[in-house]
Amino acid sequence: MLKNLFDKNSNTAILLAGILAIVVGVGVARFSFTSLLPYMLEDFLTLTYAGVLASFNFVGYLSGAIFSIFIKDINTKVKYLRIGFVLSIVTTLILGVSTNETLWLLSRVVAGFGSAMILIVGAAIVMVKLDFEDKTKAMGIHFSGIGLAIALSELISQLVLENATWSDAWLVLSAFAFIISFYSLYILSFDKVLKQNAAKHTLSFSIFSPYVILLILAYFTEGVGFVVQGTFLPVIINSLEGLEGYGSVGWLVVGLAGIPSSILWMRLAHTYGSLNVIIVAMFLQVLGILIPTMSTNIYLNLLSGALYGSTFIGLVALFMNLGGQLAGKNPVVLMGAMTAAYGIGQVGAPLYSVALIEYYGNYDTTLYLTAFIVSLGIAFLVFAKKIQRA
Repeated sequence: MLKNLFDKNSNTAILLAGILAIVVGVGVARFSFTSLLPYMLEDFLTLTYAGVLASFNFVGYLSGAIFSIFIKDINTKVKYLRIGFVLSIVTTLILGVSTNETLWLLSRVVAGFGSAMILIVGAAIVMVKLDFEDKTKAMGIHFSGIGLAIALSELISQLVLENATWSDAWLVLSAFAFIISFYSLYILSFDKVLKQNAAKHTLSFSIFSPYVILLILAYFTEGVGFVVQGTFLPVIINSLEGLEGYGSVGWLVVGLAGIPSSILWMRLAHTYGSLNVIIVAMFLQVLGILIPTMSTNIYLNLLSGALYGSTFIGLVALFMNLGGQLAGKNPVVLMGAMTAAYGIGQVGAPLYSVALIEYYGNYDTTLYLTAFIVSLGIAFLVFAKKIQRA
């Protein structure tokens, strides 16, 4: 078994390497910021600047996501995966050794690009390397790494914070990422240069029917729904009366709930249809967004975290899977449009969030607006169903 784990062509090793890559690129380079935000707000960051940093991180991610769509050659993908690891680790280290605001801003943009290289390009390499006839379930296991990444980075952060500062947590996280990256870099490579000719398809915009446009608009609203809780959930829980300090528990619940989510949602989509399942998942997400505005009950607010963790990962998998089915042999234009729409939602949401939080002095208005925007996405999808039936 141990020998298999160091075999570059073993499915078990490939999946483990892919999951550990996600821990580096998503857990450490992206979501550790959410874990440590309550502590950084106490003595360094302002909430407004935290929102700006989150927004800039998604600018980097969006640029990387769109860039990755056009990397066709598998050997070039391996090169950019390696670059993603270096960027993710170095930008995490910077947050531990410096408090220069300009440097932080630059590091969050670059970290976003690195995350995209690991999550998107890394997933493409895992898909190529896996030796399964049907890779759908295996990729569900791969993306369960997002939930594990959140839970693991949260546990490491809390362990360090018991005896040290948030700066030390960044240093430990970067060291942890550095160590585990060697395994992923070794397994997610090829013994020889692969000759793989990417099929050439002419770019066609004819795919943008009213049905597809509604799907893209709905994915934009999901970008908004993803990022507000993904940036502020621990701080939101800590701000509720009687729940001070429970934000970290809520964020751990997000990660744990996220681990099985993409596998479960993809199975449901196979049985009940992607569009129906996306509508249900987005409705549950709206419910989770609204819970902190209605109750200070600890169990309900942990449920809010569970609803978020169990929907946001699954929704990305569901939307991209549906988009892939619709795109057929010409996925670049549609995938690019969907990624851009989701990314615009991600970039804009932290900015309106901090503006509303500063103005009203609480998180309720931000959560109401976010829930309304995601509800609009549900309405778009219901309308898309009617068009589909017509």
